[in-house]
Amino acid sequence: MITPERAAEILRLYHAEKWKPGTIARQLGVHHTTVRRVLAEAGQAPGLLSARPSMADPFVPLIRATLEKYPSLRASRLYAMVRSRGYGGGPDHFRHIVSLHRPRPVAEAYLRLRTLPGEQAQVDWGYFGKLQIGRAERALWGFVMVLSYSRHIFLRFFFGNAMANFLRGHLGAFESFTGVPRVLLYDNLKSAVLERVGQAIHFNPTLLELAAHYRFEPRPVAVARGNEKGRVERAIRYIRDSFFAAREFTDLADLNAQATAWCEQIAAERLCPEDRSRRVREVFADERERLLALPDNPFPCEEIEPIDLKHSPYVRFDLNDYSVPHTYVRRSVEVHATLECVRVVDGAKVIATHPRSWGKGEQIEIAEHVADLVAFKRAARHHRGLDRLHHACPHADAFFAALAERHGNLGAATTGLTKLLDLHGTGALDDALAGALQAQAPHLAAVRQLLEQSRHAQAQPPPIAVALPQDPRVRDIVVHPHPLTTYDHIRTEAENDHDPE
Repeated sequence: MITPERAAEILRLYHAEKWKPGTIARQLGVHHTTVRRVLAEAGQAPGLLSARPSMADPFVPLIRATLEKYPSLRASRLYAMVRSRGYGGGPDHFRHIVSLHRPRPVAEAYLRLRTLPGEQAQVDWGYFGKLQIGRAERALWGFVMVLSYSRHIFLRFFFGNAMANFLRGHLGAFESFTGVPRVLLYDNLKSAVLERVGQAIHFNPTLLELAAHYRFEPRPVAVARGNEKGRVERAIRYIRDSFFAAREFTDLADLNAQATAWCEQIAAERLCPEDRSRRVREVFADERERLLALPDNPFPCEEIEPIDLKHSPYVRFDLNDYSVPHTYVRRSVEVHATLECVRVVDGAKVIATHPRSWGKGEQIEIAEHVADLVAFKRAARHHRGLDRLHHACPHADAFFAALAERHGNLGAATTGLTKLLDLHGTGALDDALAGALQAQAPHLAAVRQLLEQSRHAQAQPPPIAVALPQDPRVRDIVVHPHPLTTYDHIRTEAENDHDPE
């Protein structure tokens, strides 16, 4: 390939200076076939392409006939065809011959489409890279809607181009325009068109619901028709160069605030392509009166996701965990999310509302949920202690009943008796409980005193606390010790069995 400037120079030297093709090739440093091709394409000097006989000349009719029937057939396939018919030339030279005879497609001319005020807007997404938020990497997408008549731009950025954000972009644009265009033109993106075969179009059902709510007509552009939505494509290119390039912002809200200001100021002050004597802002003021009126209620565009809670009181949504009351464990709930907050709903009841996090692996908690769970765990440990004492000491039930009659602190007694059980064992503690009941002193202090008296009477050393793991399967196990005299009976029976008598 040569540049247009070089091709113009070849034509000038040939016609104005009367240079021969070989002279032009030597002086410009190009191949002589390149010079002949430029002259032939310009319709000049017919016959220069065949300045000397070529071994490919007998195969030219075959090449032309094949290319006329199959215009896009590759030169390598044609080369194999002529080789099988006796062509002995190399593939590079043959590729050049094919290029000379391949039919040139006629470029289609596009009409410049004009629309009436308020009649049409064009919609598309623009990708603007990725942002690092905490441990999450979020894709940044810009939703762009352009009014075809005034060229007024609406721009809003989202983390992702999911359907919920697609709907939010429409609502934001309609509110910004204070009206709705009669026709919205889309590219064949999945948010608008799920499937298309020729003129048979399967629209996204959610988009049809949005169109019915706002009374506009969704219309996809024809395949390979760049002129039909060139306004929004040029707007996205304009956004990249004029707004987003070297833009600094703190978060998504700050970026969208800057985008809104840019659309209303810089972008609105440019000259309108349809009327170069007026600004976009002025033309948009006239077009706004032609837009359809907004309905009384906006279209719902929350993200809704059903979630089954398992063992922990947290719902996992969009890479993060949000707390719920612990009473909802092992139940099904729904998450309703906006860009600002995440609500957890059980039927018609909202059980938790959190600010939305755009990070990854974060736990967003409500202090009340955590406090209730801690209190529940403590109560559960208390009941486990009561159960353990009940199974280990037969006199525990009577002791707690007597303590309750005297309005004693059952929780403190449970904790204290559990510790004494770990130190002294079941037998000693049960005897102390029986002694406290007999003495009509159902108090923790009385039980502790009786245990100390029993230890002194038996001349035993002070008990040593054993550090056990937190696993309840170990801490809450009840071990019933057996009297050591059992082993004496077993030993006596064994000796009698071995008596030689």
